[in-house]
Amino acid sequence: MSLYDSIKTARPFFVIAGPCVIESESVMRQCAEHLKGLCFKLNLPLIFKSSYKKANRSSGDSYSGPGMDAGLKMLQTIGREYDLPILSDVHEVCEVEAAAEVCDILQIPAFLSRQTDLIRAAALSGRIVNIKKGQFMAPEDMEAAARKASETGNGKILLTERGSSFGYHNLVVDFRAFAIMKKFDYPVIYDLTHSLQRPSSGKSSGGNPEFAPMMARAALATRQVDGLFIECHPDPAKGLSDASTMLPLDGMEELLRDCVCVCER
Repeated sequence: MSLYDSIKTARPFFVIAGPCVIESESVMRQCAEHLKGLCFKLNLPLIFKSSYKKANRSSGDSYSGPGMDAGLKMLQTIGREYDLPILSDVHEVCEVEAAAEVCDILQIPAFLSRQTDLIRAAALSGRIVNIKKGQFMAPEDMEAAARKASETGNGKILLTERGSSFGYHNLVVDFRAFAIMKKFDYPVIYDLTHSLQRPSSGKSSGGNPEFAPMMARAALATRQVDGLFIECHPDPAKGLSDASTMLPLDGMEELLRDCVCVCER
């Protein structure tokens, strides 16, 4: 079975998880080993994610990753040694070819979700394309974004809800978005951690990760969500990116077990 088929048929849900951005080899290995063991125990398909570069930063001197060459090399190592599919962001058309050599899923960041050339280039690579809904987009607008990819002949598309702008420094998740995007016949993902950000509140984005368990359970209770996207870290407070929203690695088991229980009711 192909990766995309396994995602489409995953029950009760699949998991995309890992640190926000590539940090040290130690952090990457800790996350990959822990998440693989946990998801195997819970029978949840796992895709490992981390960004080789974060192009959208609140401050110009915020950590943005090791860069494409070094980052892709580390992702390739993690994928090979832990036998895990890999997801990472692409930001420009020129990145797609190299990223597609390593990554099983190319992710279009939310702020780039209307970039036609980028979406088409990612789709033409033949890889699965995960399009994150921009904070400024209505869920029904994602049909046109998905069409940009599918018109290349690549129907391996994922759609991710990550919240909508609510005032200047807050996000809100409209749960109707899950049902609306589900009508387009692609797997729908809930980005748990980014939806709890407090964007651009100072030099770095803030967040409310304490609401993560409640929001994850509620999203899955809609029966319209196929996968959870979760950024996690062995010690989030020391994380070099999105430290205020990443979840602690040692709290992932309780969260995912509770989510499985919701789906089994």
